[in-house]
Amino acid sequence: MQPQITSSSNERIKHARRVRDGREPELIFLEGLRLAEEALRSGLQVECAFAASGSSDERLQALVQSLADGPIFWTQPEVLESLGATVQSQGLVLIARRPVLDLSRFFDKKDGLYLALDRLQDPGNMGTLLRTAEAAGVSGVIALAGCVDLFSPKVLRSAMGSAFRLPVLHGMAATELLPLCELHGLHLAAAAGAGKVDYAAHDWCQPSVLLLGNEGNGVSPALLADCHSSLFIPMAHGVESLNVAAAGAVMLFEAARQKRLRHAA
Repeated sequence: MQPQITSSSNERIKHARRVRDGREPELIFLEGLRLAEEALRSGLQVECAFAASGSSDERLQALVQSLADGPIFWTQPEVLESLGATVQSQGLVLIARRPVLDLSRFFDKKDGLYLALDRLQDPGNMGTLLRTAEAAGVSGVIALAGCVDLFSPKVLRSAMGSAFRLPVLHGMAATELLPLCELHGLHLAAAAGAGKVDYAAHDWCQPSVLLLGNEGNGVSPALLADCHSSLFIPMAHGVESLNVAAAGAVMLFEAARQKRLRHAA
């Protein structure tokens, strides 16, 4: 066993803290056993691990064994907790390389359904939408410039591994979305409170991109004007809107339903 890290001012701990805070853009911070397992199953490149010294947790020990090829820094539990982004550390933190997307294969699904997000800010909403997108069979997710980082610790915890498995684009300028859709033959449909088409009447079997907007303001007016169609969800009288993650789930699973029926026919 390597010497223990006993101080929160240790240089390796400081570096891990910079990763946690988003100041090392090529690296991501993964905390907890479940997220570590998902990262390893997804083939993420782990740079190093910090493990609580003295832990007898069998699950943690098994994970440490699977990380035997990379540097593992045994760390006093109180130092690890000071590093963590959660209330209670599970005794393991990984620093991994941010996944690199092969752009040439992002739009390679003939009947693909993609999810695009405009200035989404809440990590919980982002993580929930990533999980929902994976469950609904979405081909890829596009987080436009101004969205919360898809690989921030809070988003990763909420997404429960979906961010590792889904193809994701992050940081694209909003003005690039329509030309990209037209280049790949994708129908761009925005969710909007004043939308013109019932979401259930939309043909989701055509190659499509569903665009969801900011929690408070929706899709920006300029981007909405670029869309081929705008969709609404019928709601009970007096209800103005749904949470963006709930609206996304309703529409994405309607798309999945239509695709299942088409394939079964």
